[in-house]
Amino acid sequence: MARINLLPWREELREERRKRFLTAMVAVLVVTVGVVLFADQYISGAIDRQTARNDYVSKQIAVLDERIKQISDLKARRQELVERMRIIQDLQGNRPISGRIFDQLARTLPDGVYFTDVKMFDKTLSISGAAESNNRVSDLMRNLDASDWFDAPSLTEVKATTAGAVDQANVFQLTVRQTQPADPEGAK
Repeated sequence: MARINLLPWREELREERRKRFLTAMVAVLVVTVGVVLFADQYISGAIDRQTARNDYVSKQIAVLDERIKQISDLKARRQELVERMRIIQDLQGNRPISGRIFDQLARTLPDGVYFTDVKMFDKTLSISGAAESNNRVSDLMRNLDASDWFDAPSLTEVKATTAGAVDQANVFQLTVRQTQPADPEGAK
């Protein structure tokens, strides 16, 4: 029988397959490392671009917030100015009314009565004064009630005081509401 030794040929074939396998493994490893580095660079770039966009949006939001604050301040100033204008217009419109009230107070004042204090709060006048008699105070209240500019006179207090043996005066306090007639120019 012939002895043929095929071991070196098999050994060489095994060695060549092993080298190809290692070469393929190194190639796969190099490609994998390359792909991982490329993916890392791509993701880092995407994160940097998004961070830049977020910074830009944040800056624009800050600018818009400042503008909104300015607009709010301007609206508040406008509201204050409108309120001031309304108050001034009310004062301008009510200017003749004050004169009318004093004129009506003088017209309704009967002889023997004088006022010592007149105060107005909202539309209510508080009047203090003195009269020669209770009848004069009654006349004053009737005159106030008959006036187009006054409504609902209410006597709060009447006191009799003696300044001397001969003179006697009645000190009174009353309240009356100020109204406005339908035609202020026609009322006198």
